[in-house]
Amino acid sequence: MSRNSPLEISRALVAALSTQMFCYYQDRIPQDASVLVVSNHRSFMDALILMAALSSPIRFACHHYMGQVPVMREIVTGQLGCFPLEETQNRQQSFFSQSQVLLQSKQMVGVFPEGTEPMVKFTVPNMVGEFQRGFAHLALRADVQDLAILPVAIASLEEVNTSGFPLKLLSLFDPSEPLFNQSGWHPLVLYRRVAVLIGRPYWITPQHQKKYHGKQARTVVAELTEHCHGEISDLLRQGCY
Repeated sequence: MSRNSPLEISRALVAALSTQMFCYYQDRIPQDASVLVVSNHRSFMDALILMAALSSPIRFACHHYMGQVPVMREIVTGQLGCFPLEETQNRQQSFFSQSQVLLQSKQMVGVFPEGTEPMVKFTVPNMVGEFQRGFAHLALRADVQDLAILPVAIASLEEVNTSGFPLKLLSLFDPSEPLFNQSGWHPLVLYRRVAVLIGRPYWITPQHQKKYHGKQARTVVAELTEHCHGEISDLLRQGCY
C-alpha cells in the first residue's frame, strides 16, 4: 500500500457519493510537524472527508469492532490505513503506543473524542458532545517533537439520514461495548453538502509537558480538551449557518 493510497481512495469515495465539500482555513494546517487531528463525528464519511479536506493520509484510531467485521476490516485497515482499538482491557495502552510511533514518523493521526455514542444515535449537525480526554493524555505524554493538535469541525449543510443495520449485530463483534447491547438500528448519515473548518492548532510545549508530569496534570489536560472542544463548537456554529 503506497502512503498516498488512503488519500486517493478518500477523494474517490467522496466524489462517488456526489458530496459537495467546502474547506476553510487550510492555511492553519501545520507543515513539517507531527499532527494529531481532533474532530467531531457523526458519519461513516468523516474520516474520508477529513483526509480529502486536509489533503493528507490520516491514520485514524477506530472502534474495536471495525477490525473484527470481515470486509469492513479490509477496507478500514488495508485501504484507509486506520488502526482499530484493542479490547477494553488493552485499549488505552495500545492506543498510546500505536499513535506515538505514527506521530514520531510525522504521520497525521486522527481521533474522534466523542467516542461511539454519536455514531449510534441520531444527532443534530451543529452540536458536539462531551470529549473523552484520552487524546489530551496522548499529546502530553508522547515523546514527539513539534507536535500540534489540530481541531477540525465537520459541519453538515445538507444530509440524508437512514438506518443501516441492527445495533445488536455489532455486539457479536464487540460484546464489551454497552451501546451495542440495545434494540434499534445504527444510523447512517450521508453528507450531500459539507463544510470543513480548520481550527487554530494547539502546540505542545515543554512547559505543557512539565505541568503534565507535575501537580498540574489535571489542569493542563482540561485546558487542552476544552480548547479543542470550544474551537470545534465555535466553528460548527459558523459553518452550519
